[in-house]
Formats: sequence, structure tokens, C-alpha cells
Amino acid sequence: MLVCPECAHEWSPQAAAETEDAATVVRDAFGNVLADGDTVTLVKDLKIKGSSSVVKVGTKVRNIRLVDGDHDIDCRIDGFGPMQLKSEFVRKA
Repeated sequence: MLVCPECAHEWSPQAAAETEDAATVVRDAFGNVLADGDTVTLVKDLKIKGSSSVVKVGTKVRNIRLVDGDHDIDCRIDGFGPMQLKSEFVRKA
């Protein structure tokens, strides 16, 4: 059994391997599998934190890079610069 040193949560090594495999698949808002280098389109207006700007629905984002974490897409949006997005707000173009 593996044990978390901070919270004392216990789990088996087999369960850890299964969750890592499942976590590597990133899907868009419609269930399509995303990969590095894909082009995606926003399906929702997104407010930019710390700014009054908004990235509009239908904005195309080219050449995405998948990363681990809450915001699982790292990209550059024309006119706004580098940004991280959640996959639930994009669709594969």
C-alpha cells in the first residue's frame, strides 16, 4: 500500500497506475480526444482574470499543448498572449 505523508490516505500501486492511465486522456466539451498540436475552438466566452477583456466564443486556438493540472491546455491566443484553458470550454476544430 502507498500512503500519503500529508493526509495518511492509503491506496494500492495498481490503483495509482490505473488512474494515471485514465488521467492522460484529455477530452473536449463534446468528448473528442485532444492531442498536442491540435486546433480548438472556444465554446464559451471566457473572462480574463485581472483584466476587463473577454475571449469570445468561436475564437480558434492553434497548436495547443496538453499539461497536467486543473487547466489542462497551454496555448497562445492571438491578441491575448499565453494562456491556460480547461478542456471543458473548447471543442476540436
